[in-house]
Amino acid sequence: MNENKDAKDNAGLPRSRPRPARLPRDERRIQLLAAAQEVFVANGFHGAAMDEIAETARVSKPVLYQHFPSKRELYLALLDNHLADLTDQLLTALSSTTDNKLRVRATMKAYFEFIAQDSRAHRLVFESDLVNDPDVAARLEKFNAAYADAIASVIAGDTKLPHVEAMLLGRALAGMAQVSARYWLETDGNLDLEVASELIYRLAWRGISRFPKES
Repeated sequence: MNENKDAKDNAGLPRSRPRPARLPRDERRIQLLAAAQEVFVANGFHGAAMDEIAETARVSKPVLYQHFPSKRELYLALLDNHLADLTDQLLTALSSTTDNKLRVRATMKAYFEFIAQDSRAHRLVFESDLVNDPDVAARLEKFNAAYADAIASVIAGDTKLPHVEAMLLGRALAGMAQVSARYWLETDGNLDLEVASELIYRLAWRGISRFPKES
């Protein structure tokens, strides 16, 4: 006689199904953020629903809300993670050498590589329908200011320019990297990353290298 799916134990009670193993909190958080990114990129912030994020992560809504009390907090956590990763990559490139020519090359390439390794992360950060939200805008401005300031510090230390002028140049170089890399993403592989980042590096270096050196 075959056992049916609802077999009973010796006491005549239905056997309970085993519960799925609990993930450690950090692993669960990573899982939820990955699911949220998928839904946010597909639907935008306003079109995303916590139900869909929970379903994508294969967890219950109560589990999702235990980690992130609202969709907004979930989005901000994703944004913080991606900005931190991008900042680390850019500052690592900037400090990878004391040769300013190589610094410019490494920094421009790092921005392109960030987009290449995860274009969804870049779209989530810079093309979200929430970019005008005060908290989101403040985070993006903090990132842009820190990136530009790091570049400006190098420029000011190497030229006769005051910091406020070097900061303007830092903003310009940071903007050049961001805008050109975003355009490169739209070429859908028709332009090699190495070629693209090299073109922008040459343009940037030919401009910045003409400023007088500090004697």
